Amino acid sequence: MSDKFDVIVIGGGPAGYHAAIRAAQLGLKTAVVDAWAGKDGKAALGGTCLNVGCIPSKALLDSSKQFYNLAHNLPAHGISVENAKVDLKTFIGRKEKIVKQFTGGVAQLFKANKITSYFGTGKLLKGNEVEISGNDGQKQTISATNVILASGSVPIELPFAKFDGKHIIDNAGALELDAVPKRLGVIGAGVIGLELGSVWRRLGAEVTVLEALPEFLGAADPDIAKVAFKEFGKLGLDIKLGAKLTKAEVSKNEVHITYNDKDGDHDLVVDKLLVAVGRRAYTDGLLSEDCGVKLDERGRIVVDEHCHTGVDGVWAVGDAVRGPMLAHKGFEEGMAVAEWIAGKAGHVNYDTIPWVIYTEPEIAWAGKTEKQLKEEGVPYKVGSFPFAAVGRAVAMNEAIGQVKMIAHAETDRILGVHMVGPGVSELIAECVVAMEFKGSAEDMARIVHAHPTLSEAVHEAALSVDKRAIHKGN
Repeated sequence: MSDKFDVIVIGGGPAGYHAAIRAAQLGLKTAVVDAWAGKDGKAALGGTCLNVGCIPSKALLDSSKQFYNLAHNLPAHGISVENAKVDLKTFIGRKEKIVKQFTGGVAQLFKANKITSYFGTGKLLKGNEVEISGNDGQKQTISATNVILASGSVPIELPFAKFDGKHIIDNAGALELDAVPKRLGVIGAGVIGLELGSVWRRLGAEVTVLEALPEFLGAADPDIAKVAFKEFGKLGLDIKLGAKLTKAEVSKNEVHITYNDKDGDHDLVVDKLLVAVGRRAYTDGLLSEDCGVKLDERGRIVVDEHCHTGVDGVWAVGDAVRGPMLAHKGFEEGMAVAEWIAGKAGHVNYDTIPWVIYTEPEIAWAGKTEKQLKEEGVPYKVGSFPFAAVGRAVAMNEAIGQVKMIAHAETDRILGVHMVGPGVSELIAECVVAMEFKGSAEDMARIVHAHPTLSEAVHEAALSVDKRAIHKGN
């Protein structure tokens, strides 16, 4: 036995590194085991989110938006640019620099908080010991009073469309294309499929999205999803609903696809196929047979409401456990567990976790949808307001979408807020704060919002709940 710690975290992604830093802040001797390697073969902390997920995808989304605006939005401002082109090497290179900046930043935070970092794969053994298999082939064992499992998730691979890294790709592959594909197929109209499909569509690719479910963005409010679907069509995303992939074969640098829908079987040929049908908890090799930790039917680590596994001193957080696979959900669980370990009052409110899709327009929501409230028998009232009536949105030439607020019909407490439009990834935060403090639509309606700002859409939606919006008919 080489080292004894208060806390060992297996996984250096969002949930893991937040847990580690908070534990260290609380005076606990902390270690992190993580196997992610950068392109240079060296340790790259931050997991999927920093390396091939949240951060690099937003970098490409922003870069592609700048290019798209040149031809499609700037002319309305009286600005014209001719023969604009994309240097894809610089385009991808910018993303790489941002990734390196942030993964290096996590390493510096570890150093500042005196966290010991091990580069390798961790396996939980009986008795809260962790076996580390280094990337150099060497093994060692360390132990701790508490072990936090934060192993994250990986893309789901379809048996008839296996990833080859060249023609059939996952989210990581879609961030590394060395040329804009003429034809890009996307399987899955979820967050990853829509965001990365948008990136390459803006750069000129013909993008076809196949979604097996009959409705678009089933988890979102239908009114919001309807607006988003229409706008994605304007962008040129060809989204086919109720379309189930049945076969994908690579031939002569093309991917030949067969899918079926209500009208029967169809064929489609693309240059690249992005499979984005979801992610699964990554627990391969994580647990020894006698460690006592259990997995559920979906391969997720079983935990209670405090993220405890039922094995003394063993906890689990992030994508590897129940709940939404969102980085910020993992952030909060990681910090809460560190606080529980230290005897403090950690807390995660799963009812107010915001969801965001960083497309154009952006989509964001928090809380319940109308459908959920109807199914639960909860009385409610609704207010909404369009960005078309918001001066700032019109001045920006981005007057698309709306804010929809749902409040309890009797108590007026805000139960859900759903948005599609410019900057809603930021606007949702105000609503989450109000919901966290059990605020009412009346509270939101009484708060002064600066004019002219996009946030006025939230203010007017709150007024609309009681039929007193100023800038639209009630």
